[in-house]
Amino acid sequence: MEEINIGSPIPLGSSVTHDGVNFCLVATNAEFIELLIFENDCSKVPKSIYTLNENFRTGSYWHIEVKGLTEGALYAYRVHQKNNNKNRDYSKKVIIDPCSRGIVGWENFERKQFTNKDANVEYSLKSVVCKKEKFNFNDFPRPNHNWDKTIIYELHVGAFTKNIESYDSSDRCSCFKKILQKIPYLKELGITTLELMPIFCFDPSDSPNGLENFWGYSPINWFTPHFQFFSDKSPKSIRQEFKNFVEECHKNDIEIILDVVYNHTSEGNMNGPVFSWKGIDENLYYFIDKNRNFQDVSGCGNTIAANRSLVRKLIIESLKCWSTELGVDGFRFDLGIALSRGENLIPLDNPPLFEDIEADPELANIKLISEPWDCGGLYKLKDFPSSLTFTWNGVFRDDVRRFWKGEENTAWNMSDKIQGSPQLYNKVDQKPKSINFITSHDGFTLKDLVSFNQKHNFANREQNKDGENNNNSWNHGVEGPTFDKEIKKLRKQQQKNLLFSLFISRGVPMISMGDEVGRSQGGNNNTWCQNNSLGCMNWNTNNQDLEIFNYLKYLIQIRKKFNYFINSSNMEIPKNLKKINYSWHGTEIDTPDWSSWSHTLAFSISKNKNNPLIWIALNAYSKNIKFCIPKTKSKWLKIIDTSESSIFEPKIINEKYIEINHRSSVLIVAEELLGSNNQYK
Repeated sequence: MEEINIGSPIPLGSSVTHDGVNFCLVATNAEFIELLIFENDCSKVPKSIYTLNENFRTGSYWHIEVKGLTEGALYAYRVHQKNNNKNRDYSKKVIIDPCSRGIVGWENFERKQFTNKDANVEYSLKSVVCKKEKFNFNDFPRPNHNWDKTIIYELHVGAFTKNIESYDSSDRCSCFKKILQKIPYLKELGITTLELMPIFCFDPSDSPNGLENFWGYSPINWFTPHFQFFSDKSPKSIRQEFKNFVEECHKNDIEIILDVVYNHTSEGNMNGPVFSWKGIDENLYYFIDKNRNFQDVSGCGNTIAANRSLVRKLIIESLKCWSTELGVDGFRFDLGIALSRGENLIPLDNPPLFEDIEADPELANIKLISEPWDCGGLYKLKDFPSSLTFTWNGVFRDDVRRFWKGEENTAWNMSDKIQGSPQLYNKVDQKPKSINFITSHDGFTLKDLVSFNQKHNFANREQNKDGENNNNSWNHGVEGPTFDKEIKKLRKQQQKNLLFSLFISRGVPMISMGDEVGRSQGGNNNTWCQNNSLGCMNWNTNNQDLEIFNYLKYLIQIRKKFNYFINSSNMEIPKNLKKINYSWHGTEIDTPDWSSWSHTLAFSISKNKNNPLIWIALNAYSKNIKFCIPKTKSKWLKIIDTSESSIFEPKIINEKYIEINHRSSVLIVAEELLGSNNQYK
């Protein structure tokens, strides 16, 4: 046994000291705690056990310093509860430190050994002592893209890289090194920001029917990168490789945002496994009712009690780990509004977690995004309780889909979304905090959205009961793949229309992995358990839709060039430009048709009402329609027409009217915006 000291209640987790390692764990109801030290990853018994009694406790913090230990030491805990019926007795379970920055032991791991009442030391995971070195922001500063210039690309690390051949055979399993190979691809497309689906460590076996949990929305820890994404599984190497990944992204002016899951864990309800939080202090970390049932607004069996101070402290520590130690630039909170709930799941107007995040100087320059809904029916978009957080705008997604599907009562809603959803956010002339998207990891891909009327999720082995039923999709005449040339042409045109609507709208656009090349999931709208061709990116150019890729690349270039007109608030317009005005039209100037049967929309953007500089028309009707064009002081040039199969040079429009083909969009701009050479780049 090594020599021990009382240790310190700060910092949380394990920390290398001058003489050894300090361990600190929060447990409000413990009678005593055992610290287990292991020899190696596969050890089935601990080499040393240290018992922490009241002498090793400061308030809710249990701590001990073990001399002679150093970085790389393996450890775990057993927590013995007071006999007061507050927490269930999980004292036979070996559990990991919720603050551990490294986890090993997967070779012996069996999930079922964490759900029964028996001792699990032979199968236990182990925490690993890691140094907490700060990220080198001096050499690799954050890109800090302004929100109005941000373009997000959502991807799953494993799915994006599964079919990429590594330049180096030794890196064949390293997802993050493979992503770096595709930086030129992402830069060519015009992406500024990568949003990574969950990379917190999770249990791949946390799935029904013998399938694999591929997406990872079920964390077992909030500090540790998931081991399967790396070739070298040692925690020190994992952390360094992830840092290197962020460094390279920063060098290439690309931000990294993590999709983080703090609303629930992989421990499920009272019948679920015991990995960490539950075995330490289930009544602290989770909402549990008076009948000792886990309360659930996550859809996953439990809900984290983020209103409580000690839980908030752990979440803040996790955010700082990823942002200050590993260098990430922002976070997207999965079911983030669930973090605003208080006791008995009552929503709080001023949830303390978001106040703590906004007040912390170390988190002051990161991007914050959240889903504004949870599975308990809470949905706060305009009144999301965080002034700095942007929200996923699911209403934007639904309204744009419905408009191009040709549904009634959609023209007015479409105009609102183009302007940044002021009717939803109750804000006019201010920067919209809307993350606009047509598709995301949840639901159909863009190609499937125009190819299927119904979901086809039988591969998930849940009798097609999983996944969203209300998709606002349209197959255009045939369910799934077809050889019909007209249907294929129309589907491609509709993909262009949807992307066009996304990039002409105020707010922050987000696209989903593979939509730029027509990726299909065969109609499966919930590929959380599909680590195969259904769920993964296709890198075979013979099977990619390069027409869509080139169109989207061009569309992003257009948005960037005309960003001040399309996406700036009037408070941010340069002094040499006057206030931006939107003028709404129909087939005739200044006569918009807001009727329920209207399927068309036209508008112009100008410095003042006498000088329109941009004119856009959307025709979701089944027939071609002529639109009257307002006068401009220079010539009109057509630069986008989604009914065209290829990108074209700007075309001069001399007529007073322009015919817009059925189910297509057109963008024309004043010659003065393009310059004397009529260049869009």
